Amino acid sequence: MSQAKTVTLWRPNGPEELALVEASGWRAWPPCLPEQPIFYPVLNEGYAIRIARAWNVPASGVGYVTRFEVDAAFAARYPVQQASGRTILELWVPAEELDEFNRHIVGRIEVVHEFRPQPHAQASQ
Repeated sequence: MSQAKTVTLWRPNGPEELALVEASGWRAWPPCLPEQPIFYPVLNEGYAIRIARAWNVPASGVGYVTRFEVDAAFAARYPVQQASGRTILELWVPAEELDEFNRHIVGRIEVVHEFRPQPHAQASQ
């Protein structure tokens, strides 16, 4: 049985981070903010969708979910972290290792979902 050469990861994004990813040619994540000691892509698309809807949409009016592939042998250096719940799985990449992590992305980062606020039902007159 052969091992996978890449692992698929997802990341919920707001518009500012996504603009920086686009500026990289869809090939790299921007540096973490000073208050963010880790970069944490997630291993479950559903979890990324929940974060994009619950955090990014209220914070910035739009939330995106991106998908990308990373060399599996390289990604294995980061143990899977269970944030809470059985399917809440993340890789914790120290901010100072993000440049090296970016060099192991295979292919392009792609947007797979976009979420905006849901229009409220109009009150009956």
